[in-house]
Amino acid sequence: MKRFMIKYLIAIMVIGLHISLSYSQQDKLAQTGFNFLSVSSDARAGAMGDAMNSISEYSGALSHNPATMADMPNLLNVNASINSFIADIKYLSMNAIISPWSGNYGVLGISFQSVDYGDVLGTMVWSNSNGYIDTGVMDPKALAIGIGYAIKISDFFSVGGQVKYAYQSLGESTIPVGNSTITKRNVANTTAFDFGTNFKTGIKSLAFGMSVRNFSKEVTYEQEQFELPLLFTVGISANVLDFFEIQSSQQSLIISCDATHPRSHPEQFKIGAEYQFMKLIALRSGYITGEDENGITFGLGVTSSGLGISSANFAVDYAYTPYGVFNYVQRITVSFSM
Repeated sequence: MKRFMIKYLIAIMVIGLHISLSYSQQDKLAQTGFNFLSVSSDARAGAMGDAMNSISEYSGALSHNPATMADMPNLLNVNASINSFIADIKYLSMNAIISPWSGNYGVLGISFQSVDYGDVLGTMVWSNSNGYIDTGVMDPKALAIGIGYAIKISDFFSVGGQVKYAYQSLGESTIPVGNSTITKRNVANTTAFDFGTNFKTGIKSLAFGMSVRNFSKEVTYEQEQFELPLLFTVGISANVLDFFEIQSSQQSLIISCDATHPRSHPEQFKIGAEYQFMKLIALRSGYITGEDENGITFGLGVTSSGLGISSANFAVDYAYTPYGVFNYVQRITVSFSM
């Protein structure tokens, strides 16, 4: 097992080095489109600074590392999240994870994410005193739908992946052509892939995760091409109370750290903490480096699993992120499992 662990860590470092060298010669500014795919709406993840890459039994796994859903203990896990993002942008996401046959033949997942950018007033260049005329209200939107699969190769190692369809509509535009005008719909779509691995070391609850998200070909919009926000992440996590032999059935303190290599901006380090008491209430916080407007995150969650009154469990999570000049971001997630 030690030999496998060494090979696994070497593989992570080699892949990370390769990606770093691929982009180290570029000023990574405004290189990507479909950036809504980079925003997490799950409240648990948001409260922990999105440091979720190696945390197992997580219903929002398809938004981070699909391999971690291989450890889901329940037959069915469903969650729905609302994210009140900056500039009145609204995100809605839903995930469903199904673990038939006790996960012996893998776990299936479905993800959905939609974005409402609000109403935007459209204008067009015109030969009047203002230099433009109003063309009405645009209603830009975006969505992504994915199907994922994960399986445990052994008691220590799991792999997973997701294929997703991403679509973005930037409304309609009116274009002058000679003495008349034409109306054009501004849309683009593509297929993207996520994949990851998760490795439990066998040293207490220590685990390593690695994932690559939003891998796709270039998207052509009019005459320009752009890439999706490719993200390479390695992470480590553990319930630190395990190392002090504190009664973990009553409480847990998960510390998780992720190192990310995005395509469109500099590398980031994310750290998250979650203290859970009696499987009833959880207090969370996180920190993200390299952010201009946000860094520290907060949140809490309540769940019915600690009551033991039903085989079905409900949970509500909330996350609050101060966002500088944009005030704050709030996320709410409702989960159900059975």
